Amino acid sequence: MCLTEGKEVRRVIEESVPGKQVTIAHVIASPVPEVYECLGIDDKGAIGILTLSPFETAVIAADIAAKASDVQIGFLDRFTGSVVIAGDVESVGTALKAVNDTLKRLLGFTAAEITRT
Repeated sequence: MCLTEGKEVRRVIEESVPGKQVTIAHVIASPVPEVYECLGIDDKGAIGILTLSPFETAVIAADIAAKASDVQIGFLDRFTGSVVIAGDVESVGTALKAVNDTLKRLLGFTAAEITRT
């Protein structure tokens, strides 16, 4: 920690650690309209967010999600491991569970708890 003019300043260093894991699996049940607009996707009800390591797993996760449930792939980035899906709340939850379960069972991943707001 550093002190700047009597104020505590914290610095955070982020790095990617090799591993097989789902780091975030989250459902936003009722996003505000601006979230859809910023993501450039149609309002489908709920949004699911995944972050994965290694990053290329995002492609596999998007495929699993789309096959497991009636969701739209809103965003996929194989360079950061990010996936955003959209659909009704139940479909998004089902898709995230399928991704977690499949990656854990078939590829030995550590799965994240599915959270919801």
